[in-house]
Amino acid sequence: MKMKNLFIKCANWLLASLISTLGFAGCWKYNVVEYGVMPVEYGTPHADYTVKGAVVNEATGSPITGIRVGYYPQEWDEDVYGPSPEYGSESDAFVITNDSGGFTLTSGYFDMGNNLILPVYFEDIDGEDNGLFQPKKAEVDFSNAEHSGTPESWYGGEYTVTTTIQLTEIEID
Repeated sequence: MKMKNLFIKCANWLLASLISTLGFAGCWKYNVVEYGVMPVEYGTPHADYTVKGAVVNEATGSPITGIRVGYYPQEWDEDVYGPSPEYGSESDAFVITNDSGGFTLTSGYFDMGNNLILPVYFEDIDGEDNGLFQPKKAEVDFSNAEHSGTPESWYGGEYTVTTTIQLTEIEID
């Protein structure tokens, strides 16, 4: 009887260790590899990260309307970025620049304070309507972000970076 109890205890310990290790490793891979950063989950410290500013023509400095701005590229290249993230019903995954080239893009992530760098993608989606522009990826650094809001419970407030992005126009022959 003692041998049977010892075997059960050892098997339980081994299984618990294995499940714990694989469970945490699986969560880390899913969040970091697929998303680049960890998305907010219920009951975790989180904050809103906002990038706002304008998109302008690099040569002329004039504002560009109709540029899609997003934290993830619309056309996902799995060879470059890894598996495509699932967007679900997030309405703030992308925004389109207005007539003055302005945009405001906000999304929630784990509260990392101002120690976060997010890739933001800029893509011309309106065809030749106001020129063709090269897509661009900008690494937005929140180390000097403006922080607003008082931390309450799990919400750490909003971090905002204001920037001007210059896109290169493609010459059409």
